[in-house]
Amino acid sequence: MPKHIVKYAVIVLISFFSAGCMVYFQGGRRSDVEKIDELSQRVDELSQAKRILEERLSGEIKDQTVKLNMMDKGLVITFVADIMFDSGKAALRQEAYSSLDKVARVLNENVPDLNIGIEGHTDNQPITVSGWKSNWELSVARALSVLHYLQDERKVSAQRLTAIGHGEHVPVADNGSREGRQLNRRVEIVIMPKLPKVKEGAIAPKKSEGSAYYK
Repeated sequence: MPKHIVKYAVIVLISFFSAGCMVYFQGGRRSDVEKIDELSQRVDELSQAKRILEERLSGEIKDQTVKLNMMDKGLVITFVADIMFDSGKAALRQEAYSSLDKVARVLNENVPDLNIGIEGHTDNQPITVSGWKSNWELSVARALSVLHYLQDERKVSAQRLTAIGHGEHVPVADNGSREGRQLNRRVEIVIMPKLPKVKEGAIAPKKSEGSAYYK
């Protein structure tokens, strides 16, 4: 393969799954072409999972309660929190079970070796009467509720799961409107790709400001 094509393919594949990660290609072990092929397979794996989820969650996508997006960090399944939880609460509503079951089936059958990040998000409205200290605690508790459901009820391996609480600090819409706040109240299930190991001694990516991680 010409060197300029290899170089271009490396740039395209790494940029697809950057997320602050550093990927190094070294001689002496496997060729760059083999590593490019590995990354391509991971892209194809997530793309196939996305197609399956689009089919199984077609009703939820049509109702705009679930969104699917391929992002730098992986395949992101976004649930509108108002469908999953009562206001100010972290206990899953029964209405959420069906959609989570569809996701869990894909996690277990189609991408059984990939890790899963569950991210809780809130709007910027201060906590008043619900008993939570702040939106951070609420966002973490909601992410953990989803994590425990996937682990306990749908047997997704605990070793694959991580819960993250971002609180109000990673909005996707303007909190100045009711519609924007509704979009910001969400839970994201992220199917994360496997990447070649980071070179020893490389600087690890920084944790996002305003985030709480639980494993």
